[in-house]
Amino acid sequence: MSVQAPLLTPEHIAMIDKGVSAIVASRSAANRPSLMRAVGASISPDGADVTVYLSRTQSRQLLQDVAATGEVAVVFSEPLSHRTVQVKAQAAQLRPAGDADLPLLRRYLASMEHEVGCVGFDAPFVRAMLACPLEDMMAVSFRPSQAFDQTPGPRAGSPLPAR
Repeated sequence: MSVQAPLLTPEHIAMIDKGVSAIVASRSAANRPSLMRAVGASISPDGADVTVYLSRTQSRQLLQDVAATGEVAVVFSEPLSHRTVQVKAQAAQLRPAGDADLPLLRRYLASMEHEVGCVGFDAPFVRAMLACPLEDMMAVSFRPSQAFDQTPGPRAGSPLPAR
């Protein structure tokens, strides 16, 4: 059994892990796109497992599309630098968020307050933007199968080199 090389560099994993802007997308069976801002995100230390959190009431179509196709794409972007990476997967799993997710969600919110604060928006704005009661939150977990550099510039859209 061969082991797949990691798709993400330690720098990409650290950027995602610290908590940066995350936009989640999928598509319907008819290829109609759906997308929504995540209200939380996490990544395993090796970058093999990613979870993003979405508001069920605000992301109905997106969640239906992920459930139907298993396909998900997430763009993680640092607001101040616009350093951006996109990951894609074909076998995403959905589950309701629970109490065990709260520490991660609090950490994500604190990081986003800092990240978005760096571009001039205050903490109350960020809290409003990411507001979602736990009982309305869904976790979308997946193993990235593709990764791309999406930082604006000449490499945007390029697959990340295999490591």
